[in-house]
Amino acid sequence: MTDLELRIASLACWQGPVTMAPLLGGLTNLSYVVEDAGEKFVVRCGDDIPVHHVFRDRERAASIAAHAAGLSPEVVHHEPGLLVMRFVEGRTFTEADLRANIQRFAPLLRACHHKVGEHLSGPPNFFSVFHVIRDYARTIRAADSPFAADVPRYLQANRTLEAAQIAMPIVFGHHDLLPGNVIDDGQRLWLIDWEYGGFGTAMFDLANLSANGAFGEAEDAALLDAYFDGKVPADLWRSFRAMKAASALREAMWAMVSDVHLQNPGADYKAHARDYLRRFGELMAH
Repeated sequence: MTDLELRIASLACWQGPVTMAPLLGGLTNLSYVVEDAGEKFVVRCGDDIPVHHVFRDRERAASIAAHAAGLSPEVVHHEPGLLVMRFVEGRTFTEADLRANIQRFAPLLRACHHKVGEHLSGPPNFFSVFHVIRDYARTIRAADSPFAADVPRYLQANRTLEAAQIAMPIVFGHHDLLPGNVIDDGQRLWLIDWEYGGFGTAMFDLANLSANGAFGEAEDAALLDAYFDGKVPADLWRSFRAMKAASALREAMWAMVSDVHLQNPGADYKAHARDYLRRFGELMAH
């Protein structure tokens, strides 16, 4: 066993000897599935990541609030660097699953936006994709990044996309709707991984879901119609399309920063950046 695995095995929350196995597929954190007394749990391991605006006390608070709102599994133990949650038996989504379940996402996101904030304790996060892009630009410029030469172009696009936004109510959002953060247990959908959970507007979650699922025009129309009950004026459409491009750019720049500052075995951050730069380019062309 590694030192980390020995630490996990000795946590006070276990009833007896445990078995564990790495949970593969994460881009940021190392996680384990642990079985204890016939029950399964997920242990997320990771310290704060300031370059990504990730602070574990805020993630923990958001995870607890999301469970209270009925959207996320229960947090059963936490201590610095470790978060233990109940395991959800189900299927992790793919991009195709995001597109195929639009009608299930609209009520899920409304529940997130209107319920999670009511249960949140402690200082809140605030999420602005446009601020994140500006801050990532500073980090990429300061690093020996192969993407640094294009930063001025990204910042110009960021200004254009931010100017296209309309005023919307402040709600609590997930802000990281990658397919791997959605689980279908056969009865309902669960949202996991609340690293970026915080207050913002509904527009980013909607656009982030669309960008990560490679939605086309028909899927976008179905999502917005379902979320806004068919009341989607032209200025909201323009704002959504701009936010979708910003979401793709932010994901690409997240990967650029990760390529310099993170070491997660099996994660190809450069390939992730290139994939989302392609999506960003296609969205800007429209």
